[in-house]
Amino acid sequence: MNFVLAYLAGILTIASPCILPVLPFVLTRAGQPFRSSTLPMLLGMALAFAGVASLAAVAGDWAIAVNQHGRSVALGLVALFGLALLFPALATRLAAPLTTLGERLAHVAGAEGRSDLRPASSALLGVATGLLWTPCAGPVLGLILAGAALGGPSLSTVLLLFTYSAGAATALAAVLLLGNRLLAQARRPIAAIEPLRRGLGLAVVASSLAIALGFDTSVLTRLSAPTTAAIEQRLLDLAAPRMPELVTSAQAQPAAKPLFGARQWLDREPLTAEAVRGKVVLVNFWTYSCINCLRSLPYVRAWAEKYRDQGLVVVGVHTPEFAFEKDPANVRKAVAALGVSYPVVIDNDYAVWRAFSNQAWPARYFIDAQGRTRHHEFGEGDYAASERVIQSLLAEAGSKVEPGTARVSGEGAQGAPDFANLRSPETYLGHARTNGFASPGGIRADAPANYEAATAPRLNQWSLSGNWTVAGEFAVSQQAGGRINHRFHARDLHLVMGRLPGSPPVRFRVTIDGAAPGSAHGSDIDAEGYGTITDERLYQLVRQDDAVKPRDFSIEFLDPGARAYAFTFG
Repeated sequence: MNFVLAYLAGILTIASPCILPVLPFVLTRAGQPFRSSTLPMLLGMALAFAGVASLAAVAGDWAIAVNQHGRSVALGLVALFGLALLFPALATRLAAPLTTLGERLAHVAGAEGRSDLRPASSALLGVATGLLWTPCAGPVLGLILAGAALGGPSLSTVLLLFTYSAGAATALAAVLLLGNRLLAQARRPIAAIEPLRRGLGLAVVASSLAIALGFDTSVLTRLSAPTTAAIEQRLLDLAAPRMPELVTSAQAQPAAKPLFGARQWLDREPLTAEAVRGKVVLVNFWTYSCINCLRSLPYVRAWAEKYRDQGLVVVGVHTPEFAFEKDPANVRKAVAALGVSYPVVIDNDYAVWRAFSNQAWPARYFIDAQGRTRHHEFGEGDYAASERVIQSLLAEAGSKVEPGTARVSGEGAQGAPDFANLRSPETYLGHARTNGFASPGGIRADAPANYEAATAPRLNQWSLSGNWTVAGEFAVSQQAGGRINHRFHARDLHLVMGRLPGSPPVRFRVTIDGAAPGSAHGSDIDAEGYGTITDERLYQLVRQDDAVKPRDFSIEFLDPGARAYAFTFG
């Protein structure tokens, strides 16, 4: 089913605007034999994309850097190809070495005429197209890459990525079939061939220019989100449908063994299956710098308190996203600050996560008194339904439960989000996963460099100023006075931050539209915008109390050594 899902998602990319820069390269094969021209080109594209995506998913930052160089070479190659379509004399000159080689090979082989090098040249064009292709990373592709990052290298990951790209190649083959028919019509009046060839050449050059300027990622990817992501999500729902509100015991699967086989529990003896026999267990997957986890935490705490005497056991499974979240001392400090009193499993190796086939932070799994999973919830929301599940399972176990739901209100970053006014997505600042970076010259990965702020950033673009080192997971300020700017649209803005190991606390100041935030300050700064980084965690920096609209956020670090990981919004 996973391969069918990946293939269908690949086909869907043809409906997305971010496939547009690739189409001119593909249409240049229109009118040529499928087996010797079109098929090698599409196979080259699929193999190049699957290979690069596999390396990027499992090999780390060096693969991303290699891909950037590969894209530059490929961009030059396809631009030259487009110019050759525009200028026949250039095409003749470029083809001369290949023609000479073909004649020599034919002579050696004793064949009559020239050797046909079309399959090799088509495959080369396909490889270049695959390197340039920046697909809309919808839910399906995101799930494949996330699974690769969490599960490590595997043949299954490579095959899934190839299946995804093969789906896109199939859709492009259909476009080529239509292009062949149009070309056949155009060939009737012979005078139409030359304008068609020049038009394709112009389209290829224009597409190369669009990719070089980042138009394919900065604009077309945003346009693609409403067109394909919703359809891909429906495919995911069909492939892995949500459990009904409460499945029967006969339908449920045992769940206690992977949970109670966990090796490390925070500051307590491990819970055993025997210790919770006959009790209802709520398993909450979370990590302490995740804003979605923090906003659901007040509900989980309230349920643990309210239903403890009725037989509910809550277990938090702390599965880290960032490296600093793997440190038990950091988790211990966060658990105390957040008021988490129930048992917590340290799941640094993702063993419990994989045992539950979990897919997201946060996630809640509800286990009945017989140790079987009866319900689960991914993400925020559905809290009233979750509490009703708890009540039903407790009633099945023989406990008397009063009707009604717990009253919950979170403070600071744990407060409920304003989804109606949320227009900004989570933004990572490390070069491995970032998007929307707008400083002139782009990111110089893993090396100290001077950056300048973007002069007129668009919504959801961010930039640096001062001396920074942008690593794979975070950006670190090398000198006092370093700034991060971000144009956002949301009620709340949070930034996951820390400091270099062993360095003193880092002071900072926040401004909104160039002024002190005043009453719009978050819980981790004052009205003048001042705050201090003491721990590696999520800091709430903005909570607007008036009309929500696009704002220019800036944070200046008054001391060196600040690490910035990710913006989140609410």
